[in-house]
Amino acid sequence: MDFMSIIWIFILITALQPAFQKKLQEALRQRKIDEIQRKRGSRVIVLVHRQETMSFLGFPLIRYIDVQDSEQVLRVIDSTDEDTPIDFVVHTPGGLVLAAVQISRALRKHKADVRVLVPHYAMSGGTLIALAADQIVLNRHAVLGPVDPQLGMQGGQAAASILAAVAQKNPKDIDDATLINADMAKKAIAQVKGDAVKLLASHMDQAEAEKVAEKLASGTWTHDYPISAEEAREMGLPVSTDMPAEVMDLMRLYPQPANKQGGVEYLPRKPQ
Repeated sequence: MDFMSIIWIFILITALQPAFQKKLQEALRQRKIDEIQRKRGSRVIVLVHRQETMSFLGFPLIRYIDVQDSEQVLRVIDSTDEDTPIDFVVHTPGGLVLAAVQISRALRKHKADVRVLVPHYAMSGGTLIALAADQIVLNRHAVLGPVDPQLGMQGGQAAASILAAVAQKNPKDIDDATLINADMAKKAIAQVKGDAVKLLASHMDQAEAEKVAEKLASGTWTHDYPISAEEAREMGLPVSTDMPAEVMDLMRLYPQPANKQGGVEYLPRKPQ
């Protein structure tokens, strides 16, 4: 074999290596998901958005809960037997309210137990999904976050802050665009709070559910405020810190991706 042939073989192997590594990671994750399902007797759904260090030419690539995720998750929930518990592993900075609400409503309607497991963080829309669970399992250092809506793309402006700013101005000095944003902000907060109350009322009384929903949805904190397991328990959320070791092992199989890809994975068959 001549030198040029060796060079071309090396280039081919180098080019194919990322694809091989991706397939290997997928196979390892599927095996671990199967292990968790068998051990816990549940249907495991994984919603993971790794984004902490993702970038392309210096521009951040943001992964978040979108309608593609909600479509996939809804199909999985619909295909799961009503008497089969669901273990939903969530690692996300949040995302579209529409997608998060669809997922949370579908989980709430599932007749068997629903457990949301948070290895590291489930912020914003991820927390809204967690509110639908019969039990929220946090790793001891994992956090949830406020669900106050943000207007605009990729974070935008906090709806509560828009209302606070408008309240300090003379109505005669406010332009129409700002008034329109304030009206949208008021509606957005009311809508998210209403959904949060419905989810929370399944495991606490109505008055307490409204109190917690108000705290989470009305801008009490900044949008990235980390709510610990202890603070979540104080609010009355059904939080446990008994995180299964195999779930943390599963998270190790989600390294930072080199490009954007789907965040939902599951097995297409029932646990045996």
